[in-house]
Amino acid sequence: MASSHSSSPVPQSNSSDAFFKKEMDSTKRFRPVQSLPDVCPKEPTGDPHNLCDSPSLVADQHRWTIYHSKVNLPAALNDPRLAKRESDFFTKTWGVDFVDTEVTPSFYLPQITKEHFALYQQEIAPREKVHERCKNICTSKDPFDRTLLHTHDKSRTDLEQVPKIFMKPDFALEDSLTFNAVLPWSHFSTAGGKGNRDAASSKLLQEKERLVSLVFGLLKQRKLNFYEIYGDEMIITAKNVIKQCVVNTVSQIEEIDTEVVVKIADQMRMMNFPQWFDLLKNIFSKFTIFLKRIKATLNTIRSVVFLVLDKNQKSRDLEDTLQKNSKDSTVDTEVAYLTHEGMFISDAFSEGDLPPVAADTTSQRNTSPNSEPCSSDSVSEPECTTDSSSSKEQTSSSVTPGAVEMMISDDMKLTDLELVRLANNIQELLYNASDICHDRSVKFLMARAKDGFLEKLNSNEFVTLSRLMEGFILDTEQICGRKSMSLRGALQSQANRFVNRFHEERKTKLSLLLDNERWKQAEVPAEFQDLVDSVSDGRISLPEKKPAATEERKPAEFLIVEGQKYATVGTVLLLIRIILEYCQCVDNIPSITTDMLTRLSDLLKYFNSRSCQLVLGAGALQVVGLKTITTKNLALSSRCLQLIVHYIPIIRAHFEARLQPKQYSMLRHFDHITKDYHDHVAEISAKLVAIMDSLFDKLLSKYEVKAPVPSACFRNICKQMAKMHEAIYDLLPEEQTQMLFLRINASYKLHLKRQLAHLNVVNDGGPLNGLVTSDVAFYTGNLQALKGLNNLDLNMAEIWEQKR
Repeated sequence: MASSHSSSPVPQSNSSDAFFKKEMDSTKRFRPVQSLPDVCPKEPTGDPHNLCDSPSLVADQHRWTIYHSKVNLPAALNDPRLAKRESDFFTKTWGVDFVDTEVTPSFYLPQITKEHFALYQQEIAPREKVHERCKNICTSKDPFDRTLLHTHDKSRTDLEQVPKIFMKPDFALEDSLTFNAVLPWSHFSTAGGKGNRDAASSKLLQEKERLVSLVFGLLKQRKLNFYEIYGDEMIITAKNVIKQCVVNTVSQIEEIDTEVVVKIADQMRMMNFPQWFDLLKNIFSKFTIFLKRIKATLNTIRSVVFLVLDKNQKSRDLEDTLQKNSKDSTVDTEVAYLTHEGMFISDAFSEGDLPPVAADTTSQRNTSPNSEPCSSDSVSEPECTTDSSSSKEQTSSSVTPGAVEMMISDDMKLTDLELVRLANNIQELLYNASDICHDRSVKFLMARAKDGFLEKLNSNEFVTLSRLMEGFILDTEQICGRKSMSLRGALQSQANRFVNRFHEERKTKLSLLLDNERWKQAEVPAEFQDLVDSVSDGRISLPEKKPAATEERKPAEFLIVEGQKYATVGTVLLLIRIILEYCQCVDNIPSITTDMLTRLSDLLKYFNSRSCQLVLGAGALQVVGLKTITTKNLALSSRCLQLIVHYIPIIRAHFEARLQPKQYSMLRHFDHITKDYHDHVAEISAKLVAIMDSLFDKLLSKYEVKAPVPSACFRNICKQMAKMHEAIYDLLPEEQTQMLFLRINASYKLHLKRQLAHLNVVNDGGPLNGLVTSDVAFYTGNLQALKGLNNLDLNMAEIWEQKR
């Protein structure tokens, strides 16, 4: 039976045989000797480079290697065909010293005697008696023996289906070639088409069987850090996903010459926004599939770990049951779980032969390992959906047949703490996978943002990008069950930069508009009227642009807001649109609500203060070259402020609905702004009254009671009152006009009363009193003849009242 192939005459030693290497010259080579048969390969040394020196079952599967040898050293020494054993078997090759040299006992090894095993014999003897007693009882049932034998053969057949690479003594998962051979990443490619569903399901089933066998082997060898290697592979794969997506996208863009622009990052920066956005969308899609498949793989691994943990628990329960039954005169064979070569003997019973409790327990043991993998199989339709029920049955039996039970033998000495810690580490690995995808996405974004590309996006582009990133973040949270903050933080950082640029652009625009505003009434285009009408129901949203009509609508003279007419300037029309853009941006990017509220408050305050400087402060005289600030300028400014005040409660409600309760304190900004605007309107009204007050003081101080009637003074006063009315009546509502002229009339009466006292004219019915009464009647008639003031109560009798 000796093989015709030869082996090296010098044994392959590990690190413990270093003294042999010292005796041999490393440059000296020996001629192979044909007399010594092939033996088992060397033991693994832990050096991954040694894997390349030994035959590979994967690479050399079609030619003969030493692993095909059926002869080992004990067989060669006990060859029955030899009449006499060769006494010089070793010495003829390695020299006489090999046998004659005495080996000095090691000082580091204790002397072992029979007394060291006394405690073990005392503990195991009762258990052995119970085992033998139950074994004798069970052997009396012939059907049970046949079932056990059949199960054992079936389990051995299933075990032979496990790839032989897992049985290699030099198996080292740390080696990248071995890892890729065991768990190739090619299964991350998406199966295409509905016609490939069965093939994909079959492939997935094979991968699962292979993975389960691998995990059992690693657990048995106590290599519990295999998940770290898997984590390193995830990082490499995530990098390759982005790289491949960029390469594929660049290859489809003719404008990018890959021979001139070599670096992938530079190629990516040459893309416009639609091209880059499609690339990012593709990367997110690939990462989503990547995470789903990792989750499926890790769920399968965890199910194996939990299966071993469950077996440990049941083994302890079995010992307790046996010890308890050993105290009784009889043993209930239907509920006693016995172990024989790593299998539960009770599994040989059919569920109908077992009592309900035992049947349920067995059923759970057979089905629980599959619950996780089956749920994880639903990762994607092409790989996991199949119309064949036989495929499902095969999947169900792929994790829990006798082969698996044989793998979970008593030799697998793993504590519950180790298994639970391993399961937690595997779950943490899924979280790490999500973090890896987010981190790689952040680096991809930052690489594109180096030239300020993201900061230059307009509102629509940034909103589109934000929604894509938010969707990916939510998908990964749903898959992995935990929030990853790196991509969300990068999005928030970019959002903050967007908000700053968004605000600065609009504030600069508003500043330019105000510096060029001449404070004349502007016509209202139809699109602005539509904009205002869209907010009439209390909801703020920018209306979609309507296609140009055959006949364009003419601009209106006033802006109609809830039935009220507002005369306004062009700057305020654009300001209303800017305000609605702030509100719309909050709807599109909820994470920037607080920042937008602060920026919008700043914008409204800026308009209030700057318009006050230009109109009330007469700054427009120098800025735009106005000759004077007229009453019409003042009235128009007041009405513009009132239009903004009308929308502040609507804006406040819009932001309040999007803030957290703990953030409601920020709404006080709108209350302060409303008060500032009301104060500004009141100052403008006071300014209008002050203009007429100074006129009254100037004219009435020269008033003389004499004919003709009406006097020139009163004619001039009525003329100025008519001009004031003409300037403001079309700009301000009628009630505001009436209130304004009541205040002007009060100022007029005060000045007239002061002048009459100065002239000693009293209400005595004399000639002077008659002249004054005629002038006052002229004033009253002219004032009440003005539009909207006919019912104004002037109460002119107050001019004759004396101070008490």
